[in-house]
Amino acid sequence: MKILTVVGARPQFIKASMVSKILQSYSAIEEIMVHTGQHYDDNMSAIFFQQLNLPKPDYYLGVGSGSHGKQTAAMLSELEKVITTVHPDVVLVYGDTNSTLAGSLAASKLHIPVAHIEAGLRSFNKKMPEEINRMITDHLSEYLFCPSNIAIENLRREGIEKGVYQVGDIMYESVLQFKPYALQQSSILKDLSLSENNYYLATIHRAENTDDPARLTSIFEALQQLEMEVVLPLHPRTKSKIGQFKLTSIISSSSIKLVEPLNYLDMLAIASKARAILTDSGGLQKEAYMLQVPCITLRDETEWEETVKHGWNHLVGSSTKKIVEIVDTLPIPKEHPLLFGDGKTSEKIIEILTKNF
Repeated sequence: MKILTVVGARPQFIKASMVSKILQSYSAIEEIMVHTGQHYDDNMSAIFFQQLNLPKPDYYLGVGSGSHGKQTAAMLSELEKVITTVHPDVVLVYGDTNSTLAGSLAASKLHIPVAHIEAGLRSFNKKMPEEINRMITDHLSEYLFCPSNIAIENLRREGIEKGVYQVGDIMYESVLQFKPYALQQSSILKDLSLSENNYYLATIHRAENTDDPARLTSIFEALQQLEMEVVLPLHPRTKSKIGQFKLTSIISSSSIKLVEPLNYLDMLAIASKARAILTDSGGLQKEAYMLQVPCITLRDETEWEETVKHGWNHLVGSSTKKIVEIVDTLPIPKEHPLLFGDGKTSEKIIEILTKNF
């Protein structure tokens, strides 16, 4: 059996590392790894492969940044060449990025089955590029590996019931495996002079926030007013907008600590010891829940409704007032249900694929 894995962004590297590790124990399965180059600097790409012991990509497409159309088209063109060269039995894609969409489109047009890990997630906001990517990918996929029962229900409402499997969340598997190692190996708290439960971790990268000067300004004004220090690893998009929207003065007059993008182990360590996490990232909302750290989501909707339902996640949008108020009164729920499986997602995925081939 030959599996072509398509990755291109940090969260996908983490997820792929879990599956690839299991695949290496199957002599009858060959995995061919394609890195689209969607994330291409060392902190957002190369160092992840090193830390996660991911095999070096067999193909590196070097697509880089660009508009959604330009980036997706470049990936699609190059992936078509790879697929016709490799002749895989299945193309494996992760999440909701442009790499995900390009991989599923290229495979389906060449009549190769698509397997989608993290299928069925919906924010119900079609203005988000990620929502379009995940919806199209799900409708093109023959194997839909869902992280939760809500994801399965989302697919059912869209008429997708064949090939749907509830396998748990692959990021939970990663957190279980790497958290102890991260806490042992990472020196990030010492390097940044931080003490446990005495700082907030923030990440901002979604276009709905970064490309809207009013929203981004409102978020930074809220971070400025928080009582504890705020550590903010800067996404390249956010970094460019700070200057464009003249937000430097807000940052320089506050306790917001800007740092370069963090590698996975440092990010896991700093997230696990934070008082709370403020983010517009879908993945970090979920990791916050897994780490039992309260989360404030800087969006108007979320793919992870379960985390809101159980009180660990709070949707506040970009309102300065709402952000400050929820942080000041942040409750820590007494209960923490196991929402995302048993930590054996990779094994279940590979077992299903091998049974079908």
